[in-house]
Amino acid sequence: MNGIVEFANAVFKPLINLGAAPMMFIVLSVLAILMRVKVSKAIEGGLKLAIALTAIGQIISLLTTNFSGALQAFVKSTGINLSITDLGWAPVATITWGSMYTLFFLFILVIVNVIMLALNKTNTLDVDIFDVWHPAFCGILIMFYSKNLLVATIFVVFLGILKIINSDLMKPTFNDLLNMPDTNPTTTTHLNYMMNPIVMVFDKLIDKFLPFLDKYDFDAAQLNNKIGFWGSKFAIGAYLGVFVGVLGHQSIIKIFTLAFIGATCLELFSAIGSWFIAAVEPLSQGITNFLSKRLKGRTFNIGIDWPFIAGRAEMWAVANILAPILLIFSLILPGNKLLPLGGIIAMGITPALLVVTRGKMIRMIIIGILEIPIFLWAGTVIAPCVTNLAKQVGAFPKGLSTSTLISHSTCEGPIEKFLSVLIGKFFQGGNITTGLYVILALAAYLALFVWYAKQMKKRNTEYAKVKTED
Repeated sequence: MNGIVEFANAVFKPLINLGAAPMMFIVLSVLAILMRVKVSKAIEGGLKLAIALTAIGQIISLLTTNFSGALQAFVKSTGINLSITDLGWAPVATITWGSMYTLFFLFILVIVNVIMLALNKTNTLDVDIFDVWHPAFCGILIMFYSKNLLVATIFVVFLGILKIINSDLMKPTFNDLLNMPDTNPTTTTHLNYMMNPIVMVFDKLIDKFLPFLDKYDFDAAQLNNKIGFWGSKFAIGAYLGVFVGVLGHQSIIKIFTLAFIGATCLELFSAIGSWFIAAVEPLSQGITNFLSKRLKGRTFNIGIDWPFIAGRAEMWAVANILAPILLIFSLILPGNKLLPLGGIIAMGITPALLVVTRGKMIRMIIIGILEIPIFLWAGTVIAPCVTNLAKQVGAFPKGLSTSTLISHSTCEGPIEKFLSVLIGKFFQGGNITTGLYVILALAAYLALFVWYAKQMKKRNTEYAKVKTED
């Protein structure tokens, strides 16, 4: 198996070393050209995707960098000791990509995707190579405890299969949320949507016990129509900036600065979200033409990164509402050692909420609050592995004490992280009881996904029925 690891590194490392934006530019452009798209159009789509990825990364950096100082000042003023530093997603992704095993898992998951397509077990071609780091980190977690590459690989393949199936299940919902035509192939295989089953459990409980909540529901767009600017993305971002500034005892000038940065970032998030859809249009047309000749009657989807839904204002409105709640939870939650800094804008939480509830704000807020402990606990649990890996690949943040633990407070796939730790500890030398826990946990995880898939298929049947009636 070590030979496969070395081969995967030789094939993918030069591409990965370019970074997410250049890598996805090449991947999308080459795929479009292979699908007989005009070279200029193929390059145009690749450039749009690279620009969107670059922009979204820079805006996230702007937001988290400026807000972290105020939050650190809050910690200092209260004397609360939360010992794990929250870096946010970007540094943790960089650290994970520094591991040779990430490239190996990428190679394996590409093979899995091709096999699933060939066997007609999915309609999604996953081109979101960069975000392979999420399931790869789960494999690295298992390796951290057990050094068992075979077990880690099997679990990563298991996750890869489920997230690709999930991308097919979600496609009609994405069409509905973004008003996309059926011919648009855009979907995502991102691991944050593997929280959908848990979100759906809570959503069904609200259906049964609190259905009246929907009478009072609103979304950000409706709120904006009713009260104008005060419910807009600009205003919501400004509210967050003021809240964080006051919490951190910042100066008036700094509070204004945070308010303006928050407002700017939220508005730009929305605009950039539409770029992801435009980026895949050339490839979409190419795939349609290619497959119509070779596989008549079969449609294919393209799995890209999650921000193509960033144009939905509900997602950012809820993320901002959850931000102060996330902070409060971190201060009082037993077992948590993380202060949300880099992950304060809960991008790992809100996308799944949007998809399952279809933008019902009250449901998104309630379920999001119930989920916060899961993310904080997961971030705490994975900190030793993140810290160890950062030191191994030479990516430990400068300026931090070497004894400091690092992690991410709203890291995508928290349930998968818990499963990885449980599996890793068992194969490290666990007893029969631990093995039983592993079996029960995996069985429950798979059973919940199967139940969720049935619910999504019912929803998709309803979508199809409505279109037939229209």
